[in-house]
Amino acid sequence: MFEIPYGPYANRRCDGISRRHMFRVGSTGLFGALSLPQLLRANDAVPGLEASIRTRAKATSCIFIFLEGGPPQQDMWDPKPEAPAEIRGAFQTIATKTPGVFFSEHCRKSAEITDKFTVVRSHSHTDNGHSTGYYYLMTGHKPTFPDGEHPIPTNTVFPSLGSYVSKELGSNGKVPAYVNLPHPMSAGGSGFLGAEFSPFVIEADPSEPDFEVKDLGRVEGLSDSRVALRQRLLSGLEQGRQRIGRAAAMSTYYAKANTLMNSPEARRAFQIQAEPASVRENYGMTQIGQCALLARRMVEAGCRFVGLDAPGWDVHFNCFPSLANDLIPPADRAFAALINDLEERGLLDSTLVVMMGEMGRTPRVNAQAGRDHWSMAQSIIFAGGGVKPGQIIGATDAQAAAPLSDPVSVADVLRTIHTLLGIDSTKEYPDPLGRPVPIVNGGNVIPGLIA
Repeated sequence: MFEIPYGPYANRRCDGISRRHMFRVGSTGLFGALSLPQLLRANDAVPGLEASIRTRAKATSCIFIFLEGGPPQQDMWDPKPEAPAEIRGAFQTIATKTPGVFFSEHCRKSAEITDKFTVVRSHSHTDNGHSTGYYYLMTGHKPTFPDGEHPIPTNTVFPSLGSYVSKELGSNGKVPAYVNLPHPMSAGGSGFLGAEFSPFVIEADPSEPDFEVKDLGRVEGLSDSRVALRQRLLSGLEQGRQRIGRAAAMSTYYAKANTLMNSPEARRAFQIQAEPASVRENYGMTQIGQCALLARRMVEAGCRFVGLDAPGWDVHFNCFPSLANDLIPPADRAFAALINDLEERGLLDSTLVVMMGEMGRTPRVNAQAGRDHWSMAQSIIFAGGGVKPGQIIGATDAQAAAPLSDPVSVADVLRTIHTLLGIDSTKEYPDPLGRPVPIVNGGNVIPGLIA
């Protein structure tokens, strides 16, 4: 992922750090059709995985929906209706399809399909920062930098979850193995694995009428013969030259862009406008809804890991109107539509869907009618890909402040995801100093989650 920050800041969070707009190197005038061999990695690059793990695994891809900022567990999937108003908040609870299980009134769509997913209510860790918590969850390593002080991506050393999946499973089609949308995931980079396993970032909102993936467009005025000439020229210039550092990374970015530009299958996969209007409406004509639909198209085309970053959940002030109108219903609708759509298409068994944020929110509503950072308790949704559905795993106390049973750590979550995908998470790779680093350091598969 090669990014050049520019322009005003947007999506500002409480720490003052905002998401930067980015230029993308791809089909732009200067670099138009330059390319190199050794393009997107294919399945034959999969290193030696334990045969037993690969045989048992059902999931061949993962859609990872990240509710950035911290979704409030007690206002969504872990309500506390018996608690005082300053704890339970402004929302009522509703029954779900699973007897004895209740959700917030604004999670109506997912409440209707609780037989198709499992909620883990007892995830807990100790990092209350946005960028640091995001880093911890995506890499499994505790950050060594202060919250809010690092640009995107923050992981220049340790690889992200998506990058490990990309390296271990490789591409399964003509689309990239690892995709971020609708912008880069913080700490979603490839670290010491190298640029080949960075995400392809769709820096555009698929809910917009003029949505297109600009990196897939051919440069106007360049004929096929001129493209071929440029490729031969570049090949001649680089013959016998060792590419290291930034030069090697840039070569990989050019190569990926060139592959996509010349792939009709990839262009079709990104054409969300080809979906029937009824399908698009079912997901919701919102950013998270259309991103979820595009994620389904990505895994259908062979993508292994789609990281969907949905910002806006940092609800410190007057949170309940925002949650009720702008945040929970669109996310709830998108998730339910995605699960139903995957099931109808026969893809749910092979697609792991995870929805979570970097933290939960404080049990007590603050003086500004909002909720603050709270990493000690959080709910995570798991669906498809070998997950045993229709369950609630773990429980929190009467204030949704801490796990009462079955606590789940960051390492547990990462080990479970890799296991469901058939990846041996004990496998080690050398860091820049040559020290062996396991894909996941510690942790256990979440008991009872895998069918």
